Amino acid sequence: MSRLVVVLPLQPLRAGDSFAVADWPLHITVLAPFLTDDAPADIAAAIASAVSGQGALAAVAAGDELFGRRKDIPVTLVVDDEALAGLHRTLVDVVRPFAAAPDEPAFTGPDFRAHVTVKRIARVHQGDELSLSQIALVDMAPRTGPSGRTVLATIWLPTP
Repeated sequence: MSRLVVVLPLQPLRAGDSFAVADWPLHITVLAPFLTDDAPADIAAAIASAVSGQGALAAVAAGDELFGRRKDIPVTLVVDDEALAGLHRTLVDVVRPFAAAPDEPAFTGPDFRAHVTVKRIARVHQGDELSLSQIALVDMAPRTGPSGRTVLATIWLPTP
């Protein structure tokens, strides 16, 4: 069983890119991690079909906050944006049929709060304009996995 996540990277990624957990490139998680037995290619094809009319998104970084169970993960929130929230809802609807547990938090969790996690080597700052022109489906291999996280597929959102 795979654990996958759907993100909007701030810089383009390529299928096959891998990185350690600590070295995640900056991104907005648009659909939280979920478990599946389905082929990633099938999930990516469903996402591509569902967003075929979706153009690139623009967002603006807001203030900082702490996330996580212990409130110890620094993030920069993204200003509430209906287009981004709509993309999240679309992805919930299209990916849920592939989920091994359709009632898991990725699909039923609390309100979507777009944010970019602060990394040791990079971050966004309040007021930064973010251009979101790619969706990436990423394998969330166990933290101890030798390959870290691996990009399984990318879908481009056309720029106007």
